[in-house]
Amino acid sequence: VHSVVFGGFAASELAARIDDSGAKLVITASCGLEPGRVVAYKPLVDQAIEIARVKPVHCLVLQRPQLQADLVSGRDQDFEMAVARHRGAEVACVPVKATDPLYILYTSGTTGQPKGVVRDNGGHMVALSWSMRNIYGLTPGEVFWTASDIGWVVGHSYIVYAPLIAGVTTLIFEGKPVGTPDAGAFWRIVSEYKVRVLFTAPTAFRAIRREDGEGELLRNYPMPDFRALFLAGERADPETLKWAERMLGVPVIDHWWQTETGWPIAANPLGLGALPVKHGSPTLPMPGYEIMVFDDAGHPIEAGTLGNIVVKLPLPPGCLPTLWEADDRFRSAYLNEFPGYYKTADAGYVDEDGYLFIMSRTDDIINCAGHRLSTGAMEEVCARHPDVAECAVIGVNDPLKGQAPCGFLVLKRHVSRETAAVESEVVAMIRESIGPVAAFKTAITVNRLPKTRSGKILRGTMQKIADGIPWKMPATIDDPAILEEIAEALRRRGFGSLPM
Repeated sequence: VHSVVFGGFAASELAARIDDSGAKLVITASCGLEPGRVVAYKPLVDQAIEIARVKPVHCLVLQRPQLQADLVSGRDQDFEMAVARHRGAEVACVPVKATDPLYILYTSGTTGQPKGVVRDNGGHMVALSWSMRNIYGLTPGEVFWTASDIGWVVGHSYIVYAPLIAGVTTLIFEGKPVGTPDAGAFWRIVSEYKVRVLFTAPTAFRAIRREDGEGELLRNYPMPDFRALFLAGERADPETLKWAERMLGVPVIDHWWQTETGWPIAANPLGLGALPVKHGSPTLPMPGYEIMVFDDAGHPIEAGTLGNIVVKLPLPPGCLPTLWEADDRFRSAYLNEFPGYYKTADAGYVDEDGYLFIMSRTDDIINCAGHRLSTGAMEEVCARHPDVAECAVIGVNDPLKGQAPCGFLVLKRHVSRETAAVESEVVAMIRESIGPVAAFKTAITVNRLPKTRSGKILRGTMQKIADGIPWKMPATIDDPAILEEIAEALRRRGFGSLPM
C-alpha cells in the first residue's frame, strides 16, 4: 500500500502522513526542479522522520545530478546502487484481493488531521480501464499526456495507472505551462511526442492565455496528431474554454470528479460519441453515478436551482470504500448528512436537459441578505471582461448583509489601463448580469492568486485573511508569498487581516 506526497511538502505535514499510514519505507528524490530554483527534498524527509512517531525502517533515495543528498548510515539506501545490487533477481508477485487497499491519498481535513482516501484494487482497475477508451477516446499505443503532479489524484489515475492498464503511452513532464521556458511549453511537448489527448487543469490554460492570449507561440509547433483537450481540477470557466477552442481547433472537454471518486463523475464521453457542449457544464453523469441536487434539508429541488450535489449509493467501482483507519469519520464526512447519498460538498444545479453545472464548493456559497449566491456564477461574469486573465470571488463578513462578495482580478499581461477602471467595469457587469441582489461592490486587482500545487485557488484562506480571523498556511500551497500579497491588497481596501 503506497501513499504519494508531492515534492517539497512541509516536514510536519509529511510526518503526519507517515504516522497515520504507519509507513515502513520512504522513497524520495534528492531534489525537485522548479523554474529558476532547485528544491532540496532530503532535508525535509529527514526532519519529518525525526519528528514522526512512526520510524520508517528504510529511506530509498534517488540522487539527481542537480543536488546530491546526504545519506543516513544504516537507514538510507541509494536507489541506483540498490537496483544494481539486485539486477536480475526474481521476486514473486503477491496476490491481493480486489477489495484490498492499493493506495492512500491524503487530502487536507478541516480538523487539521489529514483524511486518507483509500483506493481499492479491483474496482479501481475496472473504472480506469473503461474510462480511457470511453471517456478519453484512447486506444492502445496512442500517447496521452496528463500535465499534473503525480502527488494528486489526477496524477495517480491518469499519469500512472489508467494509461498503463489500458496499454496507452503516458508522458511525465517536470515543468510549468509558462516559464519552462515560455508559454509554448505545452505545445512543444504535444508536437514533439505526438500527443493525441492532453489532460490538465484550467488554471494552466489561464496562465497560458495570460502570457500568450493571441496564441503566437502555438504557431511554432505543428500538432497534427492532437485531437482533444480535457480540463478538470478547478472549475473551468466558459471564457477559458472558448479561448482554448479557438486556439486549438479541437474539442475542449470539461469534466468533473474528485479525489474520493478517482475517475470522472460527469463528462462528455469522447470515446462513445461526443455530446453537444454547454460551456460551463461537465455534461452528463457517467455510468454508475446517479446525481441529485438537494436543498439543505435533503429534499430534491427543481431543475436550474442551486443546491447540494449528491450521488445515490452505492457508489460505482473505483470510488473510495472508506478513509484509512477512520470508518466513522468516513461516514460522518460523506454519508450521514444525506442518508442514502454520498455528499460531494460541491454546489450546482442540473438544467432541463440533464446537464450538470458545478458552481462552487458548498463552503463557497455566499449568504448575502438571505440570498444564496454562487461564487462560480460571479466568477463567470468577471472572466468575461476582456482585460481579465483569471479571477476569484469570496464572501467577506458584512455587518448588514451577513456576507458580501469580494472579487480578485488578475489582468492580462498587455493591459496598461488604470486598474480602477477595470474594477469598476467588472462591478457594473455583475450588477447587470446577476442583479443588485449580488451586492457586488468590491473588485481588487492583484498580480496573482494563491493556489495549491494542483491549481485550486485557496478561497477559504483568502476569506479568513479578509475577515481578520486566524489562519494556517495551507500545506498544499504552491507559493506562500502570494498570501501576503493578498493580505496587503486587502489592507489597502480596509479589510482586516491577522497573521497566521
